[in-house]
Amino acid sequence: MDKLVNCFYRRPDAISRLICFPWAGGGSLYNAQWGRLLDDSIEVYSLRLPGRESRSQEPFYQSLDQLVDEITAVLLPQLREKPFAFFGHSFGSLSSFATAVRLKEKHGLEPTHLFVSGASAPHSPARRSSQKRSELSDEEFLKWMTATQGTPVELLQNKEAMQLFLPSLKADLNVVENIVYEKPATPVLSCDLTCFDGTEDVPHDLAAWKDLTSGDFSIHMLPGGHFYLKDPANEKSLLQHISRYLATAEIDYF
Repeated sequence: MDKLVNCFYRRPDAISRLICFPWAGGGSLYNAQWGRLLDDSIEVYSLRLPGRESRSQEPFYQSLDQLVDEITAVLLPQLREKPFAFFGHSFGSLSSFATAVRLKEKHGLEPTHLFVSGASAPHSPARRSSQKRSELSDEEFLKWMTATQGTPVELLQNKEAMQLFLPSLKADLNVVENIVYEKPATPVLSCDLTCFDGTEDVPHDLAAWKDLTSGDFSIHMLPGGHFYLKDPANEKSLLQHISRYLATAEIDYF
């Protein structure tokens, strides 16, 4: 499990776990430090995907099924132990949703809450694009990233960092671009679902996420662009929302 999961703050007596899925090209470090910011009732597992950090020599996932296969196989024992919730930003929103669906359909398990951020629902027409960005040359890809303002400027201007970051970003984007998901006839989940997004990010079809669960649904907008959550004030607000929702879910669960 230690290969997949980064847990800075082990809390074996925690009431619930928050499993965090990284954004495209992202590692586990950002979400792992949330364990310091959340109270002792929550243990944070931040997922470390192949091709980055200590798994840098492993090949990238080629499909969303590969990602879901590994996560469910490795985490299933822990997910059976106590209530858990999922959080994912951007690419992590789609991968966390796919994992939640697999767990429910194959194992009868479901998060108490699914928190998605910075992404349209998987079946939304807003996700469809005629051009596959992952197939662009590095130069064209950087121009596109600059135009969308979804990546911090200091990272875009750091050539060494971009050489390390681009392969994982393109690999994850390739997975995203190959996701085909049709709107289900009935909701596939029953857990509560909350959307977060930045007010200045490109518009996302957040309302469409409501089609996917019969549980309570809400949307919270915070100031900023695609990485609004890295602003300390926004991060604090985001974690306050998550803590409040998990406290309610724990009462309902028990």
